[in-house]
Amino acid sequence: MCGAKPGGPDAAGIKPGETTIQGSVTRDGEPVTGYVRLLDSTGEFTAEVPTSATGQFRFYAAEGTWTVRALVPGGTAERKVVAQQGGLTEVTIAV
Repeated sequence: MCGAKPGGPDAAGIKPGETTIQGSVTRDGEPVTGYVRLLDSTGEFTAEVPTSATGQFRFYAAEGTWTVRALVPGGTAERKVVAQQGGLTEVTIAV
């Protein structure tokens, strides 16, 4: 069980200056609820959060290359992202 906030991120909660990876999970253009995992550049599990009711998620991470993997009913999908120090990286994962 992860310690993430149920319901996913609140846009007002972005921490200025933090390296942030956030986005949404969709299927056929509609939001999908489930979980999203953050894997480091070697594929090792780093963190997991539930999506919000609108399919949104957020991670605070170190600068570097990451894989963001969506685990939702009926499917999985992933995207590679490069997070910049202190920047916001937006990603949409279509399942």
